[in-house]
Amino acid sequence: MTAEPRDWPEVPPADEPEAPQGTAGHETPGPETTEPEAETSGHHLAHTWEEARQAAFDAATPIPAGPVPLRMALGRRLDQDILALQDMPHYASSAMDGWAVNGSGPWIPVDPGNRLAPHQASIIVTGGLIPAGGKAVLRTENAVLATDDEGLPLLMAGGKARPGEPRAGEHIRKAGEEALEGDVLVKAGVDLNPAHLALAALAGHDELQVQGKPVVRLVLTGSEVVDSGTPDPGKVRDTFGPQLQDVVAMLGGIPGGQQRIGDSYEEWLAALEDVVPEVPDAPDLPADVVITTGGTGRSGTDHFRRAVAELGGRLVIDGVAMRPGHPAVLAELPDGRFVLGLPGNPLAAMMALSTVGAPLLAALGHAAMPAVQEVPCGTMIEPDPGRTRLMPFRLLYGMASPAQHTGPGMMRGLAAADGVLVVPPHGVQLGEPVPAFALPWGPPFPPPADAAAKAKPRTAGRTGQPKGKPAPSGPVDWSALLD
Repeated sequence: MTAEPRDWPEVPPADEPEAPQGTAGHETPGPETTEPEAETSGHHLAHTWEEARQAAFDAATPIPAGPVPLRMALGRRLDQDILALQDMPHYASSAMDGWAVNGSGPWIPVDPGNRLAPHQASIIVTGGLIPAGGKAVLRTENAVLATDDEGLPLLMAGGKARPGEPRAGEHIRKAGEEALEGDVLVKAGVDLNPAHLALAALAGHDELQVQGKPVVRLVLTGSEVVDSGTPDPGKVRDTFGPQLQDVVAMLGGIPGGQQRIGDSYEEWLAALEDVVPEVPDAPDLPADVVITTGGTGRSGTDHFRRAVAELGGRLVIDGVAMRPGHPAVLAELPDGRFVLGLPGNPLAAMMALSTVGAPLLAALGHAAMPAVQEVPCGTMIEPDPGRTRLMPFRLLYGMASPAQHTGPGMMRGLAAADGVLVVPPHGVQLGEPVPAFALPWGPPFPPPADAAAKAKPRTAGRTGQPKGKPAPSGPVDWSALLD
């Protein structure tokens, strides 16, 4: 399903100020703090949080399957069975270092590579080709070199060799004993692990047919951004460069390199052109998705919409009724590439990536919509009409408590979080189940307590024991336990 093309709407000024990427932001006292906002009377954003996720998912068509080199196939889903292209192993080989022998001993040593006549032997190493006429392998530690009556070399079994050793076929890996040509080694549909790749190499493959995954290129903007050291006033540290490619990989994309540009319109336009930039350590592949940071506001220095429009693109999402991260923009260019514009504030950008980028990459990569699961809320959250709030939270005794330090330019709260609450505009009551999603780098949420109780019946208590203090009947506000 493809989202309907959208007109370029005239939208009033955003209620969440755009900031350069990496901006530290201003610390606020707690989870219920509000961001600086302009008058929003009559303000309308095109998509709710749920609509934005679905629009991003529906806009994408899964990328067709194709061949990739073995070194790039790890973790990819196999689209065609892996077959043995020849017998495995394709020749009889030695399983030991020692001597290939023909018949019973003693044996006359001959040069390697010659056909062995009865009672002849030639030296061989593990994995070496069994010469014609070779019937068995005598291990090095069981071989004794001596001389005959005429002083000529003679090989005999000795040491710890058992009587009659080596028997016919001993210590020989037969051709085809692992697989015969045409055997199915790995069935389609599995996610390839290192052992699969090693097996494919043994089977003679250089490439494997795998399901498509999106190549994602990053365009990081901001002339005030520095990538090392402590920034001077007016400068900010780059928070996206060290981690955004890894998050893209966690969400199912293939990192396609990143480049940094300044704030001019010409640089923006050039960065979005349909060319493969010369980016160090990036695959020489065209991007399916370009992710930009900053420039999604509506000031004269924000160039996302203008550059996309000049390239003939259309808007799929132009702002989301959420905070932080509402200036997120998703566009599609005529060549089929998607351009995802993230806000410049770090936390806002991560929330926009989770809302729009995760469903988009999932759809392009043949995956399902990222899961949302309910968790009980450990505090009351006031309404914020018209907007969904995304709040990093910590799980304390099974209850979700909003984290501190979660302004749009902060990362401290997210770094300590177990997941993100999706707080509806009407707010949340204490103990009420709230939608939430796990972080790409974190474990899935534990099952709800009632589900765990049903899965594991309680054993009956022993009679005659004093009863403990009854548990409180209502939910507990765990937020006071947070730092």
